[in-house]
Amino acid sequence: MASKKTIPDWLLKARDKWHFNGKERPSFAQDPKKGQVSVWDFPRPPALVKVQQQISVYSGEICLAKTNQAYAVMETAHPPSYYLPSDAVDQNQLVTIPNKKSLCEWKGSATYWALKSAPLQPIAWSYANPFTEFEALTKHFAFYPQYFDCFVGNEKARPQPGQFYAGWITDNYAGPFKGEPGTGFW
Repeated sequence: MASKKTIPDWLLKARDKWHFNGKERPSFAQDPKKGQVSVWDFPRPPALVKVQQQISVYSGEICLAKTNQAYAVMETAHPPSYYLPSDAVDQNQLVTIPNKKSLCEWKGSATYWALKSAPLQPIAWSYANPFTEFEALTKHFAFYPQYFDCFVGNEKARPQPGQFYAGWITDNYAGPFKGEPGTGFW
């Protein structure tokens, strides 16, 4: 397992440079309506929250994943990304993408997954050995909602803007959300 000691100094320093960290909303944040939560109230570093609702991912008629045991990563300016346990994912539909990795400053090194029918298109990712704070995400998959029908309970999620992020927007979150034009500094 990775430990906090293995996080490189340059990465720890990068974490300290975030201006928005959930402690106060910026002037451009939308006011949440009744029943909503502002993504600007989410912390940075992100919170890892156990989800009680059913989380499901469909590719057409095929259920790729379904569980009531997911985690949500709640980070300032982002709608939640959902992580589903590997035993809830139809891994027979997936292949790893060779030599495609990324480094999240909070979670560690990610492996990317594709559908067997499109083996080079990243549609999901996982962390085999996340940093200590996110060890609970070991053996969990997160899916890009722009490629699937993704549901939180009975509500179909909308994808976070842009192609890089993979948050799931539902009606109970107020933005604006990172990924929209001009949000690179958030």
